[in-house]
Amino acid sequence: MGPASVLREMLIRGGLIVAPGAYDCITAKLIELAGFPAVYMTGAGTAASRLGMPDYGLLTMSEMVANAGAISSSVRVPVIADADTGYGNELNVARTVREYERQGVAGLHIEDQVFPKKCGHLDRKSIIPKEEFLAKIRAAAYERRDPDFVIIARTDAIAVTGFDEAIERANAALEQGADVAFVEAPQTLAQIEAIPRLVRGPCLLNIVQGGKSPEVSLAQAEAYGYRIAILPTILLTATIEACRNVLENLLKQSCLPSSTHQLTLRELFELFGAKEWDALKELANRNQMQ
Repeated sequence: MGPASVLREMLIRGGLIVAPGAYDCITAKLIELAGFPAVYMTGAGTAASRLGMPDYGLLTMSEMVANAGAISSSVRVPVIADADTGYGNELNVARTVREYERQGVAGLHIEDQVFPKKCGHLDRKSIIPKEEFLAKIRAAAYERRDPDFVIIARTDAIAVTGFDEAIERANAALEQGADVAFVEAPQTLAQIEAIPRLVRGPCLLNIVQGGKSPEVSLAQAEAYGYRIAILPTILLTATIEACRNVLENLLKQSCLPSSTHQLTLRELFELFGAKEWDALKELANRNQMQ
C-alpha cells in the first residue's frame, strides 16, 4: 500500500492524525522513530533550512518539491506537504500536484493567498478571489494520478474577509474535489471549536506555538472533531534553541556538551539505519563468496 493510500485509510478510520513538522530528513526520521503516524513538511522550516530565509513565499516550486522528495524517501510513514499557493494559476497547480505526487508525497495543501504568500500567522495577508481559488482546487483534484492522493484546501480568509467567508470557501473547496479543509489561523477558541461543526468534511488544525491562534492540546483538537493536526514549527524552534545553547556555551566558556547527553558516533549512524545497510553489505559479500 502506497503512502497516499495509507493516509487515506487513516482518514477513513477516524481519530486524529498528528503530524509534527519536519524541515529535513533528520527531523522526519525522528518523527517516524518517535511513533507518529505521519510527517508534515513545513514550508516555513524548508525556507529556513534550505535558504536561511523567512516564510515569505521565497521558495520556488522545484525547491519545495526537492525537499518533499527527500523527506518522503527517508521515512515509511505518509508525508503531507506544504505546496503554498500552487506557484501560479490553475495550470501551475496541476504541474505542482504532478511533481509532488512523483516524489511519493501522500498529500499536499494549496492555499488562497496572493502569490507570493507569507506565513499564515503573520499580518497583512491578501487572498485571491474565491473563484480563482476554486479553479485551483478543481485542477489539483483532476490532475492527481492516484485517486488516494489527498488534496487539502487551505483558506486564509479569516484574517482578510472574516470567519464566515473562510467557512464558505472551505465548504466550496470540498465540493470542488478537496478531501480536507484547512481554515488557517482562527483567532479565538470559539472559532477553533466551531470550524469542524460548520465545515462539511474533514478538517485540519494548524497548531503554531506563538501564532495568531489560541493554543489547544491535541486532546482538545480531537474532541472538537479535527481529523489532522500539524505542528509545523515544533522541531524547528526546539532545534534552534538547542543549537543556540550549545554554541553559546562553546563560545563563552569553551564548554563542550556533556558526553552523558550525547549520542556516540555509532549510535548516531544506527539512528539512521546503519544496521540495515550493514546487513545488506554482509549479504552482498556472502553471495559474492558463494
